[in-house]
Amino acid sequence: MDGAMSTRAARAVDVAVPGGSLRVGVWEAEPGAPTILAVHGVTSSHLAWELLAEALPHVRIVAPDLRGRGRSNGVRGPAGMAAHADDLAAVCAALQLVPDLVVAHSMGAFVSVVFAHRHPDLVARLLLVDGGLPLAAPADLTPDELVAAILGPAAARLSRRFADADDYLSFWRAHPAFAGDWSPTLERYLAYDLEREPDGSYRPATSYATTVEDTVDMNTRDTVRDALDALSVPATLVTVPRGLQDEVPGLYPPAHLAALLRTYPSVAHVAWPEFNHYTVVLSHAGADRLAALVEEQLAASVPRTP
Repeated sequence: MDGAMSTRAARAVDVAVPGGSLRVGVWEAEPGAPTILAVHGVTSSHLAWELLAEALPHVRIVAPDLRGRGRSNGVRGPAGMAAHADDLAAVCAALQLVPDLVVAHSMGAFVSVVFAHRHPDLVARLLLVDGGLPLAAPADLTPDELVAAILGPAAARLSRRFADADDYLSFWRAHPAFAGDWSPTLERYLAYDLEREPDGSYRPATSYATTVEDTVDMNTRDTVRDALDALSVPATLVTVPRGLQDEVPGLYPPAHLAALLRTYPSVAHVAWPEFNHYTVVLSHAGADRLAALVEEQLAASVPRTP
């Protein structure tokens, strides 16, 4: 793939959940094709998976905007990993599907671990991309400090206003994570995360309050650890060495990662040194590498029916 416009578009489906309606992107495939449920990160949207969908034309991909993000940002009520997991179950019920594989990035991986715990009949395998196992989060921070420590500028932008889409894209063009991986697909993904204000300015659609709630939940409560302790489906973790600002170490410093893999020996692990936390999904090379791993995982799956 060379950065050309995508030839495979997602159709939009709205699914009722407690507190409102969840927007779901569905990349359709031939009847009988395998289905993956794709779950995005903490300030992301379903369009994070467009490159993967382009690389897997024979796979049906179902990807929601999680509550508080994208076109699901009007959903009211509490968030947190359990709420998102139950929303995923509502998506599966509405579309009458049992995914062959759950693919999840960043916070979405934590959501998916909890999804497997709360709805085991809907999860056959997990592919966790740079997330899902506990982070080495600093202790004794306020919620705002915790978000800033983990997400940095990705969270800070949520309180900013931008003159137009070009102004917002300029913010991201200067971001070190995308220095060598800018593409039209990335621009579409970024521009999707904008809403117009009454004064004509634009703001990110992602809710800062929901981002804080989710970050606190996945880093300071027992929801994820309890789910990991009970994990009973095959799970593979992909880690990358560089973080949200292309910094080293990334979300899983080597010593911390080694301790996690000892604690959760059933989780298979692969390391991809070529990528940072964003480009592992949001670059052509990352999506192609991920697509190959998805193919391997689907080949190992037992077909499931609703």
